[in-house]
Amino acid sequence: MQTLTNRSKMVSNKKMTFMERIYLPAIFKGMSITLKHFFKKKATISYPEQIREFSKVYRGRHVLKRDEEGRERCTACGLCAVACPAEAITMIAAERKPGEEHLYREEKYAEVYEINMLRCIFCGDCEEACPKEAIFLTDRIVKSDYERLPFVYGKSLLVEPVDPNLRIDISGRQTENVLQFKQNKRFAHNR
Repeated sequence: MQTLTNRSKMVSNKKMTFMERIYLPAIFKGMSITLKHFFKKKATISYPEQIREFSKVYRGRHVLKRDEEGRERCTACGLCAVACPAEAITMIAAERKPGEEHLYREEKYAEVYEINMLRCIFCGDCEEACPKEAIFLTDRIVKSDYERLPFVYGKSLLVEPVDPNLRIDISGRQTENVLQFKQNKRFAHNR
């Protein structure tokens, strides 16, 4: 009978030699590989004393940005939640009341905005989906904990401070083309 593919091989039942049966060559070969790695430079660092430099495009903890006047950029459109493959983002929209123009940029804002950091896979899809450039992933590390509840980040942990000196700089994550585009005030997006 002829096979459909020509991938079959004839197997031989060859007897092993004495050296192959005692496995000494294989053991020496394995030990030589181990000894080579033993004298190589270590890849680990002492974390609290030494901090490894991150890439410019490292995706860490999320931040909800404010505009130049200190108002929240997020308009609770929900595109970030829809784009999230892990379904880690939840939000509740609310209408801005008269007198709150200094707090929120648009008529609609996110009354509740939560990200479950245990579900988040730090893919950056929320960042790309946001039309108002309200959410960004920063170079900050998400702190570890022994309980689940502290990993549900609300607006108190996500929104950056009102003080311009304490805001998080995300310009290192953006390409030159994006930075040039932002300089053009002709687009409503950049006003």
